[in-house]
Amino acid sequence: MPASPNYWQHRVRRQLLFAVSAAVLIGIGYAASPPPDFRHRLSMGSAYAALLFLAVTLWLGPWNILRKYANPVSFDLRRDFGIWSAILALLHTAVGLTVHLRGRMWMYFLKDLHPLAIQNNKFGAANFTGLASALLFLLLLAISNDLSLRRLGALRWKSLQRWTYAAAILAVAHGILFQLVEKRHLPWVLLFAAITAIATGMQALGLRRSLSRRSAVQRSKNLAL
Repeated sequence: MPASPNYWQHRVRRQLLFAVSAAVLIGIGYAASPPPDFRHRLSMGSAYAALLFLAVTLWLGPWNILRKYANPVSFDLRRDFGIWSAILALLHTAVGLTVHLRGRMWMYFLKDLHPLAIQNNKFGAANFTGLASALLFLLLLAISNDLSLRRLGALRWKSLQRWTYAAAILAVAHGILFQLVEKRHLPWVLLFAAITAIATGMQALGLRRSLSRRSAVQRSKNLAL
């Protein structure tokens, strides 16, 4: 059945709200970053905005489980947060690749082109994990729609959507490495750690509740036999 006009009006309003929220978060991060480098400040603002949206995306599923609500394969609120997580992550990647090595983007990953030599230090590891995370977010963004869900089917779509966890782990690894490379000030480190810990804790609680439910169902089946 086609969605009603009210449904699309609600989705459009939510996208506008998320766009404004993302802009505000980027602005806060930009203002809090040390001047004068515009690109570095924009990179910081987009990074922490993406991290916050990603944390909420990972928080919503377990929150449903803890409240004993239905947790469908996909629902609009989580999908919309995920879409904006990916958009902001890709924006951060695009900006971040212009910060340190102006006009020499290959040096984020390679020390030399002739002969080919990979950046095998913390800086290189930070960039490779960030790039891998960005590519996964691009994949997730491409399937974040009803058409992909119908074409792929629920099981295949969900198996691809679970790459969100890999993208999140790589994004956190990227963030930790850049905290070390750039020797970030303590407030930034604490904010990063707090957002990551809250999202991880909620995922752990949701997993624990899910396993507990499955165990209870299995015990009931065994007793019925």
